[in-house]
Amino acid sequence: MIIQGIAAAPGIVIGRALVKKNDQLRYERRTVGETESAAEVGRFQRSVQASLQELEAIQEKTRLGIGEEEAKIFEAHQLFLQDPDFIGSIEEKIRGEGVNAEAALEEVRDQFVLLFESMENEYMRERAADLRDVSQRVLRNLLGVKEDAESGFSDPMVLVVHDLTPSDTAQLDREKVKGFLTDIGGRTSHSAIMARTMEIPAVVGLSTVTEQVQTGDLVIVDGLEGKVHIKPDPDLIQAYEEKQRQYAEKKETWNRLVHESTVTKDGKRVELAANIGNPQEAAQALASGAEAVGLFRTEFLYMGRDQFPTEDEQFEAYKAAAQAMGGRPVVIRTLDIGGDKELSYLSLPKELNPFLGYRAIRLCLDRPELFRTQLRALLRASVYGNIKIMYPMIATLGELRRANRMLEEAKEELQRNQIPFQTDLKVGIMIEVPAAAMIADQLAKEVDFFSIGTNDLIQYMMAADRMNEQVSYLYDPYHPAVLRMIRQVIQAAHQEGKWVGMCGEMAGEEAAIPILLGLGLDEFSMSAVSILRSRHLLKQLDHSEMRAVAEHVLSMENGEEIRAYIKEQVLSKL
Repeated sequence: MIIQGIAAAPGIVIGRALVKKNDQLRYERRTVGETESAAEVGRFQRSVQASLQELEAIQEKTRLGIGEEEAKIFEAHQLFLQDPDFIGSIEEKIRGEGVNAEAALEEVRDQFVLLFESMENEYMRERAADLRDVSQRVLRNLLGVKEDAESGFSDPMVLVVHDLTPSDTAQLDREKVKGFLTDIGGRTSHSAIMARTMEIPAVVGLSTVTEQVQTGDLVIVDGLEGKVHIKPDPDLIQAYEEKQRQYAEKKETWNRLVHESTVTKDGKRVELAANIGNPQEAAQALASGAEAVGLFRTEFLYMGRDQFPTEDEQFEAYKAAAQAMGGRPVVIRTLDIGGDKELSYLSLPKELNPFLGYRAIRLCLDRPELFRTQLRALLRASVYGNIKIMYPMIATLGELRRANRMLEEAKEELQRNQIPFQTDLKVGIMIEVPAAAMIADQLAKEVDFFSIGTNDLIQYMMAADRMNEQVSYLYDPYHPAVLRMIRQVIQAAHQEGKWVGMCGEMAGEEAAIPILLGLGLDEFSMSAVSILRSRHLLKQLDHSEMRAVAEHVLSMENGEEIRAYIKEQVLSKL
């Protein structure tokens, strides 16, 4: 039997399955008297504290074993257990309605989950999954049930579950878990991202795999194509053993390219950069073969705390990233936070559609001291490396000019105080709003570079929330309209002698790279784990041939046709 799912983490595994059903934590809903309710609140509070301690331990284990960015997930989990709205509502229900802590926890959790799931953006839906994970942890502690992620493992196996929470994934023993399969989930879920970092092959979104597979069944996990083979015959096993061997050889070939530059078959030089979320990841990116940092997300400095980071805190973080890259470019995006990413201390208004709301550059221009603090920190750090500043969510020339005026004011302030900075610091913008793409010719005259943020650009352009299953077919990076807009942006920048990068997920996709090369993209910025694979591919491509390929696919009717053409006419011939 073959089941098609979503390829969440690459690799091939042939092994026996261990199916773990979601264990229901059972309890009785009880009525408690006024005197007993105080003791019940105390029992709940002790369980919350125990859960916080567990999360701190998981966070540290994740930081040491997986990475800083993945560990940040558990800061968000801890914030739930410190949120007075959530915790206060549970305590109020225990006291006011006289119910036991378990019932109060689950009833309030369900209310909050329903609220988050009804919001039409990816961030809020992720919050719902995180809240379930956290609540389950507190419930375990209330019931005195110990978490045992390793139960059932005697030999290395393929884990088959309905869903895998971030907590579950972080605690997987890589020696025992050789791959995993889930009924639900997507490529951008926290668990999928961690699986790629941990290099555990995974296929998700398989719908009923927990019903179709039994513990002990032999399965093949094809994390390259998103397929699962259940009880394969000997011929298929042999074929996949060969495929497994070939993939291992490919990885060895990629690893030999770590210190090489990225040059196409006919001598065209492009830059492969990494997307990072904190200074520590800069060193990891360099070790993975990155020639630059194409996107340094600065939000990590602002999240998981109760006040704004100081100028000195920011300066140290930017300086550390610049120094780690040893003079290679580090493109640092100014604060991209707002309606969809809440900070408890920022007091942002609630919005019906935060992705189209008060966020990113709009927020920074409206709160000048917040923005100037970050700009001063960036300028001060610029003397320690090759820092470039990038503004997110620019939609108009007016926004760009206002941001640049504030940058000039920050420079003048540093000069008055005789604080050094790079006077020729390069400044660019993200192209993620269709309006910016349409006036790219005007914007290109006033910036040093563009970086195309495809994740948001595609959503805005196609009017399709990629997390909404009813319209997900419209969220297609290969749609001719998307590719034509990318071409327009690149041509506008090149006309002014400016370079163009891409820092969205698309930049690291195997089928997209030949098209983007042909369209003239100068810099590809991606997850560090994708860099060497992408370098190997680019070295096999002829730039002049890809220009013809890109021109040809732009005349096609849909993304499915374009993907099939690239696979058959380009990738299969390498």
